[in-house]
Parts: sequence; structure tokens; C-alpha cells
Amino acid sequence: MPVTKLIRSLALFVVVIVIINIVTTMNAHAKRLHHEKWYQERWCNAAGGQTEFVLSDRSRVDCLTATHAIEFDFADKWAESGFQSLYYAMQTNKVAGIVLIVESEKDYKHWIKLNSVIEYNKLPIKTWLIKP
Repeated sequence: MPVTKLIRSLALFVVVIVIINIVTTMNAHAKRLHHEKWYQERWCNAAGGQTEFVLSDRSRVDCLTATHAIEFDFADKWAESGFQSLYYAMQTNKVAGIVLIVESEKDYKHWIKLNSVIEYNKLPIKTWLIKP
């Protein structure tokens, strides 16, 4: 097979993989009952916090209250939320917090994983569970 034909075949393969990845990601988000921001705004307003608080490095705390710097994530992204909340806490001199969005009963396993890791490692992170 000539090199140019091989390069074209590889390029086509990469394009197909990228398209599959985009469609899969869109479908995963389409299954959400609400956007993360929907939960964030309601919960944070009820807690008297400020949504999307911008840090000096331009990263954004999902909800900053008088005592906590809080990261919101859907249940399947539970592992990502821990380090983000700890970073936000360090930058704001607040307690780290995570609001885990559990939209279905099958997602509840992630709530258990999150809290098990926090408890086992004695991490200074407060957690809240939110459902639709």
C-alpha cells in the first residue's frame, strides 16, 4: 500500500473515531435530566452562596459560601470532584465541599465510593447529595 493511501486511511480512521467520541459524549449528556448548572444555581442560591466564583488563575468555583468552596459534579464524575474541591478550598481558604448529583438509583454507588475514599483518607471534604 502506498504511503499516501495509508495516510489517507489513517486520517479517515481518526476522523471516524473523533465523530464516534463526539456522538457518544453528546448522548451521555443527553441522558441527564438537567444540566449541572441547573442544580448548581438552585443549591447554591439556597445555601446563600455565589455561583461561578472566579479565582486568580481564572478557574471557577461552582459555589462559594461563607464557609465552603464547593464543586458540583454528576455521580459518574465523582473521582474528579475531590481534587477540584481541595484546590478551590486551598485558593479560597475555605473548607472543601462536593455536591454530587445523583439522578438515578444506579448512580448511588458513586456516592458511596466518594464518601468511602474521603473517610478512608480522612480528607477534609464535606459532601452533599442532590437529586432532581
